Amino acid sequence: MNINKRAAVLSLLDDSTPQNYIPAAFFLHFDPQYHFGQAAIDKHLEYFKATGMDLVKIQYELRLPETIKSIDDWAKLPLYGKDFYATMLGVVDGLVKTAKAEAVVVLTLYSAFMLAGQAAGGQEVVTAHLKADPEKVKKGLEIITESMHIFTDACFELGLDGFYASTQGRETFRFEDPAVFDEYIKPCDLAVLEDINAKGVFNILHVCDYAGSYDDLTPFVPYPGDVVNASLVVDNRLLSPEDLSVLFGRPFMGGLDRHGVLATGPTEAIEKRVLEILESAPDKFFLAADCTVPSETPWENLKAAIDTAHNYRR
Repeated sequence: MNINKRAAVLSLLDDSTPQNYIPAAFFLHFDPQYHFGQAAIDKHLEYFKATGMDLVKIQYELRLPETIKSIDDWAKLPLYGKDFYATMLGVVDGLVKTAKAEAVVVLTLYSAFMLAGQAAGGQEVVTAHLKADPEKVKKGLEIITESMHIFTDACFELGLDGFYASTQGRETFRFEDPAVFDEYIKPCDLAVLEDINAKGVFNILHVCDYAGSYDDLTPFVPYPGDVVNASLVVDNRLLSPEDLSVLFGRPFMGGLDRHGVLATGPTEAIEKRVLEILESAPDKFFLAADCTVPSETPWENLKAAIDTAHNYRR
């Protein structure tokens, strides 16, 4: 069956259109030699074609220089302009030009809090500084947020459809006082998310559990995003894609544990698990993992899951 991948993904946003085709995609990091330049463009396209996935998701591989040596350095954090992002923008430009006619093209966008972890040499440093003197860290988060606006605007100028916007900071282990998240992390998140959702065609809100799990996802419900992607394990309970679709009031993207049969196989086990998920999936659903899959995951495992979704009929 000849499916228009771009139309299939964008139809998730149309409540009046019943979903007969289940789009699917999985994301992983490529080796460093494929992070920038033509090599990155070619590797993303190779992966897109080999797996048969339904959108092109560009991996963001640029890191902020580690400049925070003390809590007083946050106010002196450099404002990185468009030139700083040139290598990443080159990859965006190449993939928009080569793939947008066929598929929605999005790019990973790490939150200001997550990028602050790069500047500080680790999120544990940012967390400690926010606990000690959040007002000092606030200035740095605002500088990063301003830089993110410069970058996202440049991406939209190149024709990018939107972002896979990743957020952290409200994990169970992170802060004893949730006000730290609410007053210092969340405002920066919303400033960026509201802007990209006003300008983009398709944006994915990703509640990232890479650093730790969550006991409550309701703080993220007001976050903008056309589709939500998150782990199904919340407060040590396994929820369903339908549960999270209802909670967030939008289509859900996910269903598969990145460390489960998707990573280990065999193919038969992957197909069986995908069918189990699809049997109870919400009306608007995009099959994916809960986060970036391990880099060593065999591509044929991912293709098996994607093919199973494509062949499924409601």
